[in-house]
Amino acid sequence: MKKNIFLANLLIICFLIGCSNDDPDPVEPEQNVDRSANLLGTGDSANDILSNDNFTKLLIEIAYVEGFRPTSAAMNEFVDYLRTHTFKEDIEVIYNELPSPNEEDLSLQEIADLERENRTAYNNGETLAIYIYFADAPSDDDDEEEGLVTLGAVYRNTSMIIHEITVQRLAARSFFISNADVESATLNHEFGHLFGLVNLGSDPVNDHEDAQAPNHCNVEGCLMLAELQFSSSQRAATTSKSETGNLQSACSLSGETVLRLLEKSTAKGQSIAPELDAECLLDLRANGGR
Repeated sequence: MKKNIFLANLLIICFLIGCSNDDPDPVEPEQNVDRSANLLGTGDSANDILSNDNFTKLLIEIAYVEGFRPTSAAMNEFVDYLRTHTFKEDIEVIYNELPSPNEEDLSLQEIADLERENRTAYNNGETLAIYIYFADAPSDDDDEEEGLVTLGAVYRNTSMIIHEITVQRLAARSFFISNADVESATLNHEFGHLFGLVNLGSDPVNDHEDAQAPNHCNVEGCLMLAELQFSSSQRAATTSKSETGNLQSACSLSGETVLRLLEKSTAKGQSIAPELDAECLLDLRANGGR
């Protein structure tokens, strides 16, 4: 009797082991992802973003700290902006909620380190991936005493930071401007640099680059106007092509000037978000855009 019980138990154990071996292995995060195509300088992928020659799909990964997800209105406007200026018909937006890094402020290198830890979307086949991080901490370059606060910055060919906490604080100061308004202006301006504007991967057809603020436009009212940024590193972002090198941004979008511009447009009854001027549009079309 005991022998029969032992054999029965043995059969059950063998059955359970066999079943467990049939189960697929647990999914492990990819350790050998080729990130090289997403570690180039700002503007280096301008033609790939604008045209369908090498990539037919844009995959936008929105990484955000809990409580700092961008508004649906701003994201809808952003996708419309991409469809207007590129030939990408297939645009997918995915969201990745992340824990707070619990930092008082963030440097670009810290932002890049967070990207390496958390980014899931990279170029693959005909899909070009963009990473945008909405942070719960301001930039370490901010100088509130001088009224200089950074809304966003680009630091690689497919990487962008939006300091959402600063966006929200800025919008709260105005009765007429919403979070979505500031988000839209910030996203569209910074993505203009990923389009290669100005002279940052999309060569100017006519000279309209501001001599005092490289990579920005000198045409009044343009989305890429030099007035909208307060620090320029003379194309330093184009040299930031390694995961370990010091990162610099070609543009730090100034909250104060953006707020003034948006309020000025509202007072005139104009469209709140500024648009690209005719010269910038000409540059994009010459580099494969619509």
